[in-house]
Amino acid sequence: MPVPTDPFHIHIPGSLSDHARSVLTAALDPSIVLGLNEPGADAGQYRILVSGRPKREQLEANPDLQAVIVPFAGVPPETRTLVEEDFPHLTVHNLHHNADATAEMAFALLLAAAKFIVHDDRALRRHDWTPRYESSRSLGLAGKTALVLGYGAIGQRVARMCRGMDMQVLATKRTATQVESPAEGIHIHPPQDLPALLPQADAVIVCLPQTPETTGLLGEAELALLPKGAVLANIGRGPIVDQAALYAALASGHLRAAGLDVWYNYPETEESRTHTPPADFPFHELDNVVMTPHRGGALEEIETETLRMQALAVLLNTAAQGSPMPNRVDLGLGY
Repeated sequence: MPVPTDPFHIHIPGSLSDHARSVLTAALDPSIVLGLNEPGADAGQYRILVSGRPKREQLEANPDLQAVIVPFAGVPPETRTLVEEDFPHLTVHNLHHNADATAEMAFALLLAAAKFIVHDDRALRRHDWTPRYESSRSLGLAGKTALVLGYGAIGQRVARMCRGMDMQVLATKRTATQVESPAEGIHIHPPQDLPALLPQADAVIVCLPQTPETTGLLGEAELALLPKGAVLANIGRGPIVDQAALYAALASGHLRAAGLDVWYNYPETEESRTHTPPADFPFHELDNVVMTPHRGGALEEIETETLRMQALAVLLNTAAQGSPMPNRVDLGLGY
């Protein structure tokens, strides 16, 4: 992106809260001119459009447009198709503002599952102290091996958390062609090494996006390669782990426990939010599963707004200074 010699115009359709607008404008380079839902702005000469689902007219009417920023993680399928097929000259970028929160959720699920916290909480709420006197099923994590699937913005943070617990970390990364060791105790492998890595893993944390290559990545054969008593946490996407195989491994005890934030079925309407089963198998009947409703990156609204606007400002300032924006999405892969 060339260094601008005139005001650098950005357009954000829709509206921002007063707080979000304040955070964003305070962080922006002075050369940036921000258009916020102004009449006729869609026909303006903005260079960057900030929109998760841009309209075709917004992309067609603007010869100066260089990039689209999707203001969240991932890219909606309709946006991916529109840009990839009809506007291939545009670059698409997204935000990783909730990477810390999602990594925290991954580690919270790992700990809750490994320590059977939810199971014991439910018992004590019934005034049942039995778990205190039974043989514990808890897994100690210190000194164990964690396998992080996906070494992106979230996976890197999860790996550091595991190292903080004195765990050895193995990880897979799509672009790795050989084993890399960026820090003590962290070893990154190409994806094809997965069959050799699974038998070494006491804990598996899934941090992958869902693509044709990752859907069903962990099936019956792969879960069987894990040592008996391993723990799994998934904050990527549900279908990366085959649900039938996962249920069977948990029900049989081959997997000690799992913490799951991502699922296989989602409510299709607002009315169905109170009674949509998250899977085709009764995971809710298993006492070794911790379940959360896909809220890994969620924080208090004002904190989310602050982080989102700060992350957006970093991308916009980079572009205004004439440098390539980070977080570019490979539309062929979808992330």
